[in-house]
Amino acid sequence: MKAELPSRRIAVLIDGGFFIKRFNHLYNSDGRMTGEQVAKAMYTMAHRHLRPNDVLYRVFYYDCEPLSKKTHNPITGKAIDFSRTPQYEFRMKLMECLKHQRKVALRLGTLKEDGIWMLRPRLVKDLLKGKITIDQLGEDDVYLEVRQKGIDMKIGVDIASLSLKKFVDVIVLFSGDSDFVPAAKLARREGIDFVLDPMHANVEPQLYEHIDGLKNVDPHSNNDSEKKTAKTKRKSAPRKKS
Repeated sequence: MKAELPSRRIAVLIDGGFFIKRFNHLYNSDGRMTGEQVAKAMYTMAHRHLRPNDVLYRVFYYDCEPLSKKTHNPITGKAIDFSRTPQYEFRMKLMECLKHQRKVALRLGTLKEDGIWMLRPRLVKDLLKGKITIDQLGEDDVYLEVRQKGIDMKIGVDIASLSLKKFVDVIVLFSGDSDFVPAAKLARREGIDFVLDPMHANVEPQLYEHIDGLKNVDPHSNNDSEKKTAKTKRKSAPRKKS
């Protein structure tokens, strides 16, 4: 008879921009799923990292509210209201659905945009090689450049807080960004089991070196893949009550 595995308190941290990009690539390539459906699939995937006797401390979701400004396309001069686009509706419904899920906390950053329109990368080489001209560009060949601000900092602060205060035994991070290496190193030094879910994306060597395990979960089946890194097990420090 197998011995019962010990109960663990687990926090799941989800980089929203990374998650949505990978999820759409893997499971929603036709774009038919609504924001609510993706939010529920995300919630399911977070729970797949728990064993039967584990306790979910909280799911932390990090993202920015979508762009809602009005502007004009520089190619055609056509007026654009980003608050009426399908992408805006999708993102807002996803976040609204997550707000109603049990033990989910939203950590919202801000979007930074300077009114700079960018040419899509696939067209740059063609322009430089003379295969196409500026006059042949259409309204879908450019996009307004926006950047997320504050997301990485919020993730790093939460990893540090969860680790130093001993609120959890395991931290699961949905991401693949090596910017989180310092936070991952801190968590492991504090005895936290740090698990990465890169959603089948390539993991940067700098990040892979500082995790305790890698596990990809699937929203539709139990065909999850797990790979433990060859690290020495550390004895977890006593946990404080949250």
